[in-house]
Amino acid sequence: MDEQDAGAYFALFNEIGIIEQISRTFLEARLPDGLLASHFGVVNHLIRVADGQTPLVLANAFQVPKTTMTHTLAGLEKHGLVEMRPNPDDKRSKQVWLTPKGRSFRDETIKRMVPLFQELAQDIPPDRIAALLPLLQEVRTSIDALRDRVS
Repeated sequence: MDEQDAGAYFALFNEIGIIEQISRTFLEARLPDGLLASHFGVVNHLIRVADGQTPLVLANAFQVPKTTMTHTLAGLEKHGLVEMRPNPDDKRSKQVWLTPKGRSFRDETIKRMVPLFQELAQDIPPDRIAALLPLLQEVRTSIDALRDRVS
């Protein structure tokens, strides 16, 4: 790989990082008091992938220490968005299950984002966003597989 190609990959990662920072700020401004983007991320993950996961599986998915995930889950449980249940396969661990309030929290948060999306659509039409998604999903899938091979 030459320097120009490496620069393009770096520029991609740089843009993704900037987009993540800005989108996190937009999201957190629309969350109820006491909740952060990390809380929304876990709820969204449980809806997108499946609830019933253990805290360790979630910590690995988010690439954070188990103690950090335990703290995040405690906040979600305090707000009634998840409940911890004994793991029937391993009595030493628990599983994380979304509550109806947790599912509503995600849906309501997305609804609060709609005015922002409408503003964005004035600059970038929905069809262009839709056309971009397959490539972004391909990049995400590739990077996700890469993290298991490279640290």
